[in-house]
Amino acid sequence: MKQYLLGIDIGTSACKTAAFDRDGHVAAAATEEYPVYYPHEGWAEQNPEDWWQGVCRAIRKLLSEGSIKAEEIAAVGIDGQSWSAIAVDEAGQVLCNTPIWMDTRAEKICGELNERIGRDRIFEVSGNPLSPSYSTAKILWYKENLPEQYKKIDKILQSNSYIAYRLTGAMTQDVSQGYGLHCFDMKKAVWNSDMCEAMGIPERFLPEIVPCDRIIGEVTEKAAEESGLLKGTPVAAGGLDAACGTLGAGVIRPGETQEQGGQAGGMSICLDSYKADPRLILSWHVVPGEWLLQGGTTGGGGVMRWFEKEFAGYERLMKEKTGESSLNQLNVIAQAVAPGSDGLIFLPYMSGERSPIWNPKAKGVFYGLDFAKTKGHMVRACMEGVAFALRHNLEAAAEAGAEVSVLRAMGGSANSLLWTQIKSDVTGKPVVVPSSDTATTLGAAMLAGVGTGYYRDYEEAVSLTVRDTRFHEPDPENKKIYDERYHQYLKLYDSLKEMMV
Repeated sequence: MKQYLLGIDIGTSACKTAAFDRDGHVAAAATEEYPVYYPHEGWAEQNPEDWWQGVCRAIRKLLSEGSIKAEEIAAVGIDGQSWSAIAVDEAGQVLCNTPIWMDTRAEKICGELNERIGRDRIFEVSGNPLSPSYSTAKILWYKENLPEQYKKIDKILQSNSYIAYRLTGAMTQDVSQGYGLHCFDMKKAVWNSDMCEAMGIPERFLPEIVPCDRIIGEVTEKAAEESGLLKGTPVAAGGLDAACGTLGAGVIRPGETQEQGGQAGGMSICLDSYKADPRLILSWHVVPGEWLLQGGTTGGGGVMRWFEKEFAGYERLMKEKTGESSLNQLNVIAQAVAPGSDGLIFLPYMSGERSPIWNPKAKGVFYGLDFAKTKGHMVRACMEGVAFALRHNLEAAAEAGAEVSVLRAMGGSANSLLWTQIKSDVTGKPVVVPSSDTATTLGAAMLAGVGTGYYRDYEEAVSLTVRDTRFHEPDPENKKIYDERYHQYLKLYDSLKEMMV
């Protein structure tokens, strides 16, 4: 009997796969890493073929090391990182590496488009400001800088739609990833022909827009040979990773909010009406008929991965002796530092910054270092800086009319009790933690489940699969300390932004 749903997550640093039973329990899981390339300052790109090879390795590992068989997988759902621009030719061959969400190479093109077309006109159609992180200007960057490859473009795909294409042969554009292109009409969820023409993006580059739970095809014989999946397995279109994570965290009703703790940080607020704000990010939810008002920051869990890589040599050595992970050890030394890090403040702008400041030249900063500061101070300041960025986005959302009462945390950062409590204290919001490590792949799997009728609807899917594991209440005394530090955080950026060139 086919009893499992397979979720595939195309993240920034790795592909995660997980097979879920009907109640959302993980029957088998596997992860495969792949590189990010930084060939020039401001560039961040990946090879989609690396994603596909990672997917195939992860699925084969899941099937070989787990207790399930390919014939037991009822359907496949895929989520992926935002704002790719995967150029493929008529044969489906990738023409070049794709700039990813951290890439800011197209800043000049954005300036030219905003000037020529008008910021207000672009925002009125797309519901989002035009900045170099989005897919839009990356396509035009190809035209200016890779003319030979540009001539061969048949379609522009997103990360999940590329993997869906490799599995099924169908080229599609799911509705939740449409927000990466400013010729996407955010109110109507259709391509806007006038804006395509104004921007110089051929509409033929843009695949058909489909619902995220649409079954777009079945695993082909070739894909079955490469991945280990069974030929004929249904595949859903899938969606944006943040939106799938939002679904997997149980956010399906207006006002419910997901807090993102993956490589990137931020939040996603579920809306049943159109509310756009140029400081924030608006997309369609993977749940039909709803939007997500998002805050997306470059500094999330990736800040701690960077810190561990560069400064945790001792902790990695101790791991060999004690078995305790280096990240857990960093958590312990941060726990010993008082809230507010004794005046040490960190700006988490490690690859420019997205919402709400939209400054691709923003830099990461430690302010307040002296001889009394320790590694623990720096770790805690990193955690607090990410929480300040979250609060900045929540305040912008409140001004846009989207109030938040509770945050539902997901991603690897939610595994840290300290970091989660810091976010609660800084924002003044209670934080609920569902099964944080699997929320995104679970959301992708739910799409396939609803699309195939495995679940009656999203309410049934969430009620069966999402379980809360922890609850954090803000500490009023810590909140007072963080209120002061937060205002210093805002002033620090305002004071330094002219120097960030």
